[in-house]
Amino acid sequence: MRRLTEAEFKSTMRPTARRIGLDERPPFDFWTYFDAIPNGDWAGHDFSAGTVSFAYEMAGTEWEHVLVESTDRNVNMVLVLDLERQEVFGHHLLDLTAVYGRADDS
Repeated sequence: MRRLTEAEFKSTMRPTARRIGLDERPPFDFWTYFDAIPNGDWAGHDFSAGTVSFAYEMAGTEWEHVLVESTDRNVNMVLVLDLERQEVFGHHLLDLTAVYGRADDS
C-alpha cells in the first residue's frame, strides 16, 4: 500500500479532469487494495460503507481518481488508479476542510 505524499498526489491531477459517471464500470477491481490500507492512514475517519462519491479521469494521462467517502462528507480516501498498468498507484486522504478551510458545503 502506497500512501501518497501531497506532492505525489498533486502530480497525478490535471485541470482538465473529466468526471466519470458512477454507473460506468471501474477499469479494474480496486477494493482489495482499499481493504488493505493500514488503519493509521484512515486518520480516524470511517470509510466502512465503501461508497464511491466521485471518479475523475485525468485527461491526457494514465491516472484516474476514485473518491471513497467517509462519514464526514468533507473527507475522502482517494485511490489513484494507474490505467496503463491496471493497478492502484497509491492512496491519499483528502480532507477538504483542511484544504479549503471550510466546515460545510456552503
